[in-house]
Amino acid sequence: MTTAGDDRTGPVLVVEDDPAAIRLIEESFEEMERPVDYVVVTDGVEAFDFLHRRGDHADAPRPSLVLLDLGLPAKNGQQVLTEIREDPALRLLPVVVLSARDDAETIAECYANGANAYITKPEDYELLLDKLETLVEFWGRTTEPPPPPRTC
Repeated sequence: MTTAGDDRTGPVLVVEDDPAAIRLIEESFEEMERPVDYVVVTDGVEAFDFLHRRGDHADAPRPSLVLLDLGLPAKNGQQVLTEIREDPALRLLPVVVLSARDDAETIAECYANGANAYITKPEDYELLLDKLETLVEFWGRTTEPPPPPRTC
């Protein structure tokens, strides 16, 4: 995640279609002590346009993290996750699922499909802010980002 004065990594790619959830995520990122650079796309097809720099996203930076909802139109979150892991240029990209679904079967399926983490969307804004701050701290400031894909 890009923070003020740190350009070693790209933005968080938020893949979410629910306007209320988008607003809460944006407010959470904007309220954090250190700024978080993020881009929002609203379906799985647009996520791949961004990731592959197609169409309106031709100049898009490579994201440092994908924050992925499951209930997306056009291409659902499980499909997006599976396709990211099958794509040699994207497979090392960290993907964290952020979903309202909290059943064990869904969570297990996400991990089996290659999710790096799974966060259940809390209904309480302060709890969401706390979870996203922890996420930003861990992925953006604690871990080392994966290397960029090799080109032949």
